[in-house]
Amino acid sequence: MQHELNAKIRESYNSLPKNHRKIADYMIENSERVAFLNVQDISKATGASVASVVRFAQRIGFSGFSEIREEAANNLQNHLQHNHRFPLIETEDLADVFTTVANQDIKNINETLHLINNQDFKKAVRLIKDADRVYTSGLGISFLLSRMLSYQLMQVGIDACPYKHDYTTFLEQALLLKNNDLVIVFSFPPYSKETIDLAKFAYERGNKVIAISNKPAAPATFHAEMSLIVKSENLIYTNSIAAITVLINAITTECALQDKQKAKHMLKDLEKIAHNQNLVIE
Repeated sequence: MQHELNAKIRESYNSLPKNHRKIADYMIENSERVAFLNVQDISKATGASVASVVRFAQRIGFSGFSEIREEAANNLQNHLQHNHRFPLIETEDLADVFTTVANQDIKNINETLHLINNQDFKKAVRLIKDADRVYTSGLGISFLLSRMLSYQLMQVGIDACPYKHDYTTFLEQALLLKNNDLVIVFSFPPYSKETIDLAKFAYERGNKVIAISNKPAAPATFHAEMSLIVKSENLIYTNSIAAITVLINAITTECALQDKQKAKHMLKDLEKIAHNQNLVIE
């Protein structure tokens, strides 16, 4: 997308020294991430010193990098509010809403099949199975998706738990992460800063992180061992969850198939509990 920040960078680009052009290239290519990064992140990603990043900001008209980040955040917020609230309503024939929505979800699923190759899918499952415990997280619709993944993993014998968003923050809960715990973050527009901060915190302390998001340049992917990209286009401003739930179901199914005995034992125990409590397993 065309940010005002990108325009300012381009205006000064030809007059920038070589090391500053590398910073400029990075910021343009990762414009949606800049709002979630600090000066040290930019320094590490570009190989430039912290002082060079600050001087770059001043050369293109800002007082420092914090002012760049503030403008990037405002650009991102305005873009989400004004350009993406109803991305399909103005372009689709809505005479038959049910068919239109169904076709969009079919398109999301088909595109997701091309975005996630089998090697990445298998790697994600391997990370889940190798972890001592799997934590899932997200806010908004992503909170429900994180609970869904944890629930289904638990059903096939994987120790999984969703981070709650109540009296403690994600970062406070993450203080209890053990070395071999895995964090899976769901991050879809508008991207939650708390979720991204959790991914960054876990990743920097050495925990494996899987980001499930809608595009390779989504902010959370910057702080992840690997990313699974899922299309979530919708008629309205919320994200469609059809393709995401397909991915969740596929991950859980693959985990069960790779350890059938464990999954069978778990099912037997669940049936026993259900029988003792007069419940019905669905």
